[in-house]
Amino acid sequence: MSQTQPINPFAEMQAGRPTGPLVQGYEVIIGFETHTQLTTQSKIFSRASTAFGAEPNTQASAVDFALPGALPVMNKGAVQRAIEFGLAVNAHIAEHSVFARKNYFYPDLPKGYQISQFEIPVVQGGSVEFFLDGEKRAVRLVRAHLEEDAGKSLHEDFIGMSGIDLNRAGTPLLEIVTEPDMRSSAEAVAYAKELHKIVTWIGICDGNMQEGSFRCDANVSVRKPGEPLGTRREIKNLNSFKFMQQAIDFEVRWQIEQIEDGHTIQQATVLFDPDTGETRSMRTKEDAADYRYFPDPDLPPLVIGRDWVEKTRAEMSELPRVMAARFVADYGLPEYDAGQLTQSKATAAYFEAVAAASKQAKLASNWVMGELSRRLNSEEKPIEASTVSAIQLAALIGRISDGTISNNAARQVFDALWTGESQDVDAIIEAKGLKQMSDTGELEKIIDDVLAANAKNVEEVRAGNAKAMNALVGQAMKATKGKANPAQVNELLKKKLG
Repeated sequence: MSQTQPINPFAEMQAGRPTGPLVQGYEVIIGFETHTQLTTQSKIFSRASTAFGAEPNTQASAVDFALPGALPVMNKGAVQRAIEFGLAVNAHIAEHSVFARKNYFYPDLPKGYQISQFEIPVVQGGSVEFFLDGEKRAVRLVRAHLEEDAGKSLHEDFIGMSGIDLNRAGTPLLEIVTEPDMRSSAEAVAYAKELHKIVTWIGICDGNMQEGSFRCDANVSVRKPGEPLGTRREIKNLNSFKFMQQAIDFEVRWQIEQIEDGHTIQQATVLFDPDTGETRSMRTKEDAADYRYFPDPDLPPLVIGRDWVEKTRAEMSELPRVMAARFVADYGLPEYDAGQLTQSKATAAYFEAVAAASKQAKLASNWVMGELSRRLNSEEKPIEASTVSAIQLAALIGRISDGTISNNAARQVFDALWTGESQDVDAIIEAKGLKQMSDTGELEKIIDDVLAANAKNVEEVRAGNAKAMNALVGQAMKATKGKANPAQVNELLKKKLG
């Protein structure tokens, strides 16, 4: 995409996507605008601090207050982070971009306009890839542009007064705009989670949704398959993935009901109320013309040299999509596994430590994605707080792969490690008597007894009934109290049954 091509962030384009799952005969169309607060220590056009939680109006400079004569100065750190994001999503970094004034009145906007980018943004195009239900998806990006945040209105109902806190005014934002590519609330949430992973992985945003560092606006419309795009309503400031899905689902049902009742959908900005689970209209949705954009005369064009972009590319840490591709190539993992294991740097590092120590990458992947993730999720712990270390899990996997214990016994060992019964895998196996039977002669005698006691199943196996074989395996495992190797049991049964 050419860096000189004007881009309208408000233009809904016909998405080149197949029809998704229908809701009551309607296709759902979703696009996202996400405001990511950048991790600079100072604001985008002033030296005031961006730290969260300070007393109102203690972190606002003359620029933020819009005092006469105060002029904005571009924060290089904000531009650096925009470049990093563009590289992370395979976008074009514009060598020449401009800032504009977005004019509107609101009490917490002291200048009466917001400095943003309109026709020529700094990041153009790109895509975000993710998995949903085991299927690889991609959402195309229109743009990502730099802008300043507004202040905050504080409403003190108990004294019947409102106030303005300008600490947040001028905080640097990167607004990331998608094509209307998503076709369900589940796909929208999966996209938002992947975007959240990217911006936190590369360190341009802390991702704290409760503090407003990562705020999502969902543009939602519905249509009959094959018809033009419907009128969209924008759900503002969704600050959790759970509420995001609830809000979109309610909005879809509401729009369908309105259309079915013969009403016309009016373009609007709406808010989601988590207490009622409903969206409610806040104001009529503005179009670009309503904001009367024009170039900001106080800021020169933003010029980014190719050397800056290439230096940034060389210095960036391995990106999640690159790491996932490496996991597929180096460890032979399926794409789905690689995608799940690169959800965070900590998870990826844990997996690599287990795989390196155990030399069993697929088993390591299965255990990290399976039992370990289940335990962490149930106790709401990050992987950094796992009570089973990567070395311990590798030792456990080693005992599975060398045939010392079965998968069922391995789960008992993992439980003991997790609860702190012992730190040593072999000691737990010994104490609990979990070693698989290694005496072939003893196992053959047990199988002979099982065959003698289950003559009917033996006949059915010889008649070609596979389920009867499973029954015999089950009886043999029961007789050995689960200590036999299931593969060895199968082999001996097949040998004895011809």
